[in-house]
Amino acid sequence: MTTTLSGKHYLAGQWHAAGATFASTNPARLSETIGAFPRGTKADADAAVAAARAAFPAWRRTSRIHRAELFDNLAQIVKRETDALARLMARECGKVVTECRAEVVEGLHMIQYVFGTGRMPMGDVLALEIAEKDTFMRRKPWGVAAVITPWNFPFAVPLWMLGPSLVEGNTAVFKPSEDTPAIGQRLIELFIEAGFPPGVINLVHGEAEAGEALVRNPGVNCVLFTGSYEVGKRIAEISASMHDRIVASEAGSKSAVIVAEDAKLDLAVTCGLISAFKTSGQRCVSGSRVIVHEKLIDAYAEKLVALTKRLRIGDPLDANNFMGPLINQAALEKVERYNQIAKDEGATILLLGERLTDAAHADGCYLSPTIYRIKYGPKVRCIREEVFGPHLALIPFKDNEEASRIYNDTEYGLSLAIITENYRTMRYFRDECEYGMGYVNLPCIGAEVHLPFGGVKKSSNGHPSAAALVEAVTHKTAWTVNHAEEAKMAQGLTTEIK
Repeated sequence: MTTTLSGKHYLAGQWHAAGATFASTNPARLSETIGAFPRGTKADADAAVAAARAAFPAWRRTSRIHRAELFDNLAQIVKRETDALARLMARECGKVVTECRAEVVEGLHMIQYVFGTGRMPMGDVLALEIAEKDTFMRRKPWGVAAVITPWNFPFAVPLWMLGPSLVEGNTAVFKPSEDTPAIGQRLIELFIEAGFPPGVINLVHGEAEAGEALVRNPGVNCVLFTGSYEVGKRIAEISASMHDRIVASEAGSKSAVIVAEDAKLDLAVTCGLISAFKTSGQRCVSGSRVIVHEKLIDAYAEKLVALTKRLRIGDPLDANNFMGPLINQAALEKVERYNQIAKDEGATILLLGERLTDAAHADGCYLSPTIYRIKYGPKVRCIREEVFGPHLALIPFKDNEEASRIYNDTEYGLSLAIITENYRTMRYFRDECEYGMGYVNLPCIGAEVHLPFGGVKKSSNGHPSAAALVEAVTHKTAWTVNHAEEAKMAQGLTTEIK
């Protein structure tokens, strides 16, 4: 089946076609084209920013409650479209349809969350030294947000960013990943149906040229980005020269599950497998390391390999499958390179991933999981560098101090899971490990919208996404009112003029 979806930019309330296009293909069937989308240029990006700037004054003055009520409209539409959105996402990014449906629900939860914030406090009333004064801390929107998002969560992650930005009074330009432009465009269509005014949200398709043009445009106040560290670093470098620019960036990980000596083995195996191989290991929080106490590692490896061999890999539209394809051939080749690096670094291969080339998989980017056992060392690349695929290292440790040292010895710090029955062990890792999201007796991939999503080191720049993004897309103001008939100053300062 081949579709011919026609992609367009959406600028100032109007759809615009463009000349040069790129194709979005189904990674499960490379012969299937989802659609053709415009290859955005600097002119397109600049027009989108101009539209957002023009819409900002009226949108900022709109009642916050009314802005939130538009998200209630959006929530009802997403409920109606859930299954269709999940199927389109599965076709375009290759995640199994059950995961795609869960992602649509996660996006819905973000919409519902920001709708709820519309009637919540947006500041504080504070006491002052002078009884005749009232003072307030209020939040104000920055202006225009550029939202640049990845392919692996093409519905929920944009909403993590667009939701807080728009409800707080910013306007936005959205550039979806070039790997998932169809689901990005469909999201904008839902915003339009929900009644968001022209210019409040704008869509620009494209690759690096469009993204860099957005970042370079001084009319953008906030850049909200999820993707690779290299691109996040580039955004930060360009933005550093702009005095009124905020960047909120989440950029990769080398997340891990730590299996303590007292862990329940079956629970630990399940958590490791889910962390490593859901979404074919293509989540920023995927656990590509399981750090296992040396007394458990033999039994753990045996159970994990046996369970992994049972995983069904195939068509993402079949809900019975556990894994779909990788996003493209380049991703597949990268995982294979790291599989070879692990071998070269002395790993004991327990399960070797292979390209699936039978009739059911031949037209897609399918790769089965690799699991290997390797000792920790200070220069071992395969346990430090992000792979982004079904590639898992099992690393033994002797004591908790060594386990935390192994976990921390990477340039990333996004997600961590601890499998233990001991509250003292849990607390040790909670305090000693460097991460942004931590889980106990769970996989390391369980983000929820009302919690901050971000990390430390190369994983984030200190502005978490989801609910916590409000801190980046608004700035705090102090507003003090004097009710006396004369000016009264704090700290004993007098206004008397002699």
